[in-house]
Amino acid sequence: METEFTPWASLGGGALIGLAATLLMLLHGRVFGATGILGGLFRFNDPADWAVRAALIVGMAGGPLVFWLATGVMPVTDLPISNLAVVIGGLIVGVGVSYGGGCTSGHGVCGLARGSKRSMVATATFMTTAILTVTILRHVWGA
Repeated sequence: METEFTPWASLGGGALIGLAATLLMLLHGRVFGATGILGGLFRFNDPADWAVRAALIVGMAGGPLVFWLATGVMPVTDLPISNLAVVIGGLIVGVGVSYGGGCTSGHGVCGLARGSKRSMVATATFMTTAILTVTILRHVWGA
């Protein structure tokens, strides 16, 4: 079975996420939870906080541009599912984030690094759910 595993790109991306989370904690005393950062863009009560959130979102969304500037080619994104499936999956993740009190970056990166028991349970839950979902979709349904 052929995979799209890219160990060096994955290592680099993980290192950048870890660096961003560390710098956000050191410089602003904030946990890097991407969903919470995005949600905070819709609150305009603190201009300095809003500016930090906006800079983080622009930085995350600007990744392909940085890749293009560094390599001369845009990264290829080939999803084996429909746009509707992406939207439905995003909505399901959004509901999970609401009930779980955070997202993978908040719990999986920052919470685990801080030794949070709640984050350990949340990370174990979403990793188990992801593994089961992929197993069922690929090996039971054959999608």
